[in-house]
Amino acid sequence: MAKQNFPGMSVPPEILMLKKYLKSILIGLFVLVTVFTSIYTVGPEEVGVVIRFGKFERSVDPGLNFKIPYGVESVEKIPVERQLKQEFGFRTTTSGVRSTYAKSEYVVESLMLTGDLNLADVEWVVQYRISDPYLFLFKVRNAEKTLRDMSEAAVRKVVGDRTVNEVLTVGRMEIASSVEARLQELCNEYENGIKIDQVVLQDVNPPDPVKPSFNAVNEAQQERETLINQGQAEFNRVIPRARGEAQQTIQQAEAYALTRVNGALGEVARFNSLYTEYIKAPEVTKTRIYLETMQRIMPTLGSKVIVDENGNNVLPLLQLQNERVSGGSN
Repeated sequence: MAKQNFPGMSVPPEILMLKKYLKSILIGLFVLVTVFTSIYTVGPEEVGVVIRFGKFERSVDPGLNFKIPYGVESVEKIPVERQLKQEFGFRTTTSGVRSTYAKSEYVVESLMLTGDLNLADVEWVVQYRISDPYLFLFKVRNAEKTLRDMSEAAVRKVVGDRTVNEVLTVGRMEIASSVEARLQELCNEYENGIKIDQVVLQDVNPPDPVKPSFNAVNEAQQERETLINQGQAEFNRVIPRARGEAQQTIQQAEAYALTRVNGALGEVARFNSLYTEYIKAPEVTKTRIYLETMQRIMPTLGSKVIVDENGNNVLPLLQLQNERVSGGSN
């Protein structure tokens, strides 16, 4: 038969000691659970958001804080001072001096259609910060996933409005700026509490199957630009010189024409003045012109001989010859 305890019978001391230890252990466990579920620390770059039964209660600053234990209140730590990023078309596997990336699994993110119906492989990075923890947690479900979807939609829209040459060459900075502005507009519209810091086009290339053809076309375009630049340089060198020479010739012709006209006008004026004098005294003017002409011609002649009308009398003008000789020696 089982042994029964009756009133008045004493409990063994071992059982009392065991009950005391169990009670102390339970109290200690209760205190530890209470402490661990009520005390928490918020990092220096974070803001704590306290949620009570799934509803926003308050925000707490970095440091040691307290909350109601046993799951009544929970805490979400949001890194508001840290710059976060999302990568598209690739993922960084190891970061450092020589970072490594994985690309093959994410081609579906980066392969997109341009405005001239060509394909481009666009890899980009979105750098952002959480500006409002409340909006980030409660206004949009899974705000980071929504941001990825918005980023991909914005890039595809901007790239789809441009040609493949703009995407691959001169339009990269403008595309990044347009995507950043468009993405910030979407974040403000969705009220997800995110501020876009920067959008960086990491790498933009044609798809691998068409890279050789695209490189050949690109080299041909560069060669064409080189030839155009060389032709423009030759044009700038030759044409201004030819224009200068033409202008110089025109000015010389104009000066020559002006000289000839002025000379002719002078001769006409001289002739008119002589003719006026001749009309007044024909004999005197004729004699004066004759003498002036002889005075201009005689010094240029060698031996001078004067004859009469019949050629009978010959008179050598020795004195004139001597004057010419002496004048030449002077």
